[in-house]
Amino acid sequence: MFIKNFDNLAKTPNRKIVLELIEAALSSIQPEEVINKNVKLENNKLFINDKTFNIENFDRIFLLGFGKGSAKNSKLIEGKLGGKLTEGFVIDTNSENFAKIKFTQGAHPLPSQQNVEFTDSVIKRFKDLNLTERDLVIIVVCGGGSAMLVHPYRISLEKKIEVGKALLESGADIIEMNTIRKHLSTVKGGGLSEILYPSNIATLIFSDVPGNDLSFIASGPTVKDHTTVDDAIELLEKYNLWEKLELTREEFSENPKDDKYFENVSNLLILSNLTALSAMQKKAQELGLKAEIFSDKFQGIAREVGKELVEKTSDNSVLLVGGETTVKVKGEHGQGGRNQELVLATLQFLNEKTVISSFDSDGWDNSRFAGAFGDHKTIERANELGVEPLKFLETDNSLEFFEKTGDGIETGRLPSNVSDLIIILKIKD
Repeated sequence: MFIKNFDNLAKTPNRKIVLELIEAALSSIQPEEVINKNVKLENNKLFINDKTFNIENFDRIFLLGFGKGSAKNSKLIEGKLGGKLTEGFVIDTNSENFAKIKFTQGAHPLPSQQNVEFTDSVIKRFKDLNLTERDLVIIVVCGGGSAMLVHPYRISLEKKIEVGKALLESGADIIEMNTIRKHLSTVKGGGLSEILYPSNIATLIFSDVPGNDLSFIASGPTVKDHTTVDDAIELLEKYNLWEKLELTREEFSENPKDDKYFENVSNLLILSNLTALSAMQKKAQELGLKAEIFSDKFQGIAREVGKELVEKTSDNSVLLVGGETTVKVKGEHGQGGRNQELVLATLQFLNEKTVISSFDSDGWDNSRFAGAFGDHKTIERANELGVEPLKFLETDNSLEFFEKTGDGIETGRLPSNVSDLIIILKIKD
């Protein structure tokens, strides 16, 4: 069971249904399930998704992993490759013990000196290896990879952190943020492919980006980029950050556009939130409920979207949503994440028959809670305590609110990330 406080949250039969859907979603995206389904080594042939690599064609096999969940996935791949793996490097927030892979503890959501040093050392090592077309580099790309594979073009790490923090608080969505990040880096937007050229590259992509545009997942390190420096600057101006951050055009880089850097690259989507949404839909149907997948690429302002989703939920059914909302921070000292804020803002639109839950699939909604529950029980408890949801909403302090009502979802950090998932259950009978 992934939800540590399952029994405490299961205050009503309807809550128990939603909890079972969350368990089904989390189970479906765990590394063992995903890697065993998508990666096989048989008769000197490596099968990744629908792509086949003949091991006999390569003198050396390397592995590079970065992002939340990359350590566990890389460990499983290392186990399948065994002695055929030459060397590897992984950075993640969760550690694993490896046989041939060197592990680094990374930071997220903002980059750190450790992240920069990891990236520097990996680039230097691959350059020293003098890669050829007889080399295969397996890359495991997970959510959060933008913050962990860090090699600024010209700005300092301190400036990189300042930019990252400003973007997280601006209300920009993940596509917009990663457009900007791509052009401040030498490893994003296809830059890693240029560094590893002319080796063969197999990139296993675990998507946390709504819509699964491969060029934006972890800022597309092995995907040819179609955005420009002008696009990045326009977005900074859109969110009033260009003058605030005091950046100059010379600090931005155009990403590699020559097709030769991508001819031997296979970008393979291994996991997305559709996996989790389908698992929840199947579980709901097993429980005798009608379940609709509304979207796998839902976006919007966290405090604004809940009302719309509740209204779109049919009676006696479940609405399932995947994507990533945004928070434009107003409070100076508030704590919580976009999922908790979404639920908190939606409480005012719930009746006694409706339950909403929103949670981050990696168990960490910018706080110790993965997300939260909201229903009439939440409202009753808030009234008993004399706390007003809207006051906590205005200070972006959703964590404290759900700590008081006891409706935060506790899973601890989990080794897989497919962005956020929202469940609305409306039982009218």
